[in-house]
Amino acid sequence: MTQQQRHDAIIALVKHQGYASIEQLTRDFGVTPQTIRRDLNALAGEGLIRRVHGGAGLESSTVNTAYHTRKTLNVEAKRRIAEHLAAQIPNHASLFINIGTSNELVAEALQQHAGLEVITNNLNVAATLQHKDDFNVIVAGGQVRSRDGGIIGEATIDFINQFKVDVGIIGISGIDEDGSLLEFDYQEVRVAQAIIQNSRQVFLIADHSKFHRNAVVRQGRITQIDALFTDREPPEAIRRLLDSHDVALHIAPMAPEA
Repeated sequence: MTQQQRHDAIIALVKHQGYASIEQLTRDFGVTPQTIRRDLNALAGEGLIRRVHGGAGLESSTVNTAYHTRKTLNVEAKRRIAEHLAAQIPNHASLFINIGTSNELVAEALQQHAGLEVITNNLNVAATLQHKDDFNVIVAGGQVRSRDGGIIGEATIDFINQFKVDVGIIGISGIDEDGSLLEFDYQEVRVAQAIIQNSRQVFLIADHSKFHRNAVVRQGRITQIDALFTDREPPEAIRRLLDSHDVALHIAPMAPEA
C-alpha cells in the first residue's frame, strides 16, 4: 500500500467511524505509530481530518476552516490548478469568478490575458484585477463578508441574473462521492447557483482535499459543470460520474523539478 492509498483509507475509516485511534490505525495498516502520527498530521494540515488526542476525528460539516488558514492549505497545488484553468480561457472572454481562495489564484493567473470582462462577488478578485487597463471588472452588489471579502445576499443574486457570460468559474468546499457539491454558507450557495445558471460553460476548481470533505449545504451536482480542474485523479465514483455525463477532467501537471 502506498502512502497515498493509506491516506485515502484513513480518511474513509475516520468518515465511517467518526473517530479512529492511533492504536487502531497502527494495527489496521501494519505500520509504526510514528508513521501514523505523520500521516494524521499531514491530513490534518490539508484540512481533511481533525487531529485529536490519541487519534483523528472528522472536520466539522457546519463550520468552514478560517479564511487565512485556507489560503495556506495546498497552495502550491491550487496555484498549479489555477494556472492550468487560466490557460483554457481565451482572450476577450466574459467570466464570472466567485468566492474562494482557489478562485483568487485564478484571478492572479489571468493577468496575462487581454480584454477580459470579469463579474465577481469576491473583493479580493476585484482587487487583483483592477490594475489591468484592458479588463472590465464589475463587482456585484450585496453584503460583504468581513472574513473573506465575499459578497452575498439577494441583491448579489439579482445582479448576477442580469448577465450571461462565456465561463463561470466556481470553487467548492467539498465534493461528496455521490457527486453533490457541498458548501457551508447557504447564501454563498445561492449566488453560486445563479452563476451556474447564467454561464454558457461552468469550470469547477477543486484541489484533491475537496474529494473527502464534508459540508452541510448542497450547492448542486458535479454533473452540472462542464469541466473539473484538479491536481489528482478523483475517486473512482466521481470519475464514473464525470465520464457518464461528459464532464471534462483537467489534472494540472506537476511543477518541473528545479
